[in-house]
Amino acid sequence: MENLESQIIKQCAPTLAGLKTANLFNYSYKDAKVLSWELKEIRHKLQDKGVYIECLKQSGKTVLLYVYRKNNLSKDLRGEGILSLLKEYGYESVETEYAISKLKKRIAEEKCFPHEIGVFLGYPIGDVREFIRNKGQNCLFCGVWKVYCDAGESLKKFERYKKCTQVYSKVFANGRNISQLTVSA
Repeated sequence: MENLESQIIKQCAPTLAGLKTANLFNYSYKDAKVLSWELKEIRHKLQDKGVYIECLKQSGKTVLLYVYRKNNLSKDLRGEGILSLLKEYGYESVETEYAISKLKKRIAEEKCFPHEIGVFLGYPIGDVREFIRNKGQNCLFCGVWKVYCDAGESLKKFERYKKCTQVYSKVFANGRNISQLTVSA
């Protein structure tokens, strides 16, 4: 089992590099006290660089972690069409802390994963809306997210994210730590 720092590098390199608003991943752990300590240490290292970690859900020995750039998320949430989309799911505001809190509640309460999560991950609003409208079907192609709108731009982003993850994984394996690999906001 890999430690939390290595999993964040592996799963969230584009966010650490400042290329993407956020990443989301499940992390399995053996000991809750060790997890708590790891989260505290990593949060301390990343917050000065504008990167935050939220536990969106915990089930058994697995936690759903949301790693995000607060400034980018704040900007994304104020983007065109975002408030109207989120209002459809009961959000009353796009203020960052409120929106994350509401998302946590929706994840806890809903049987299906809330599809507005794409907004919180920096996906294009058109793709998020079309994913919801099409119930996940009929996309142009599937990569980091299901693409419905701007295939060319999405493919370029996917390639940047892939290259970033490869470089970060290699550099991390050669001794750099998460603080050294995280770009300041």
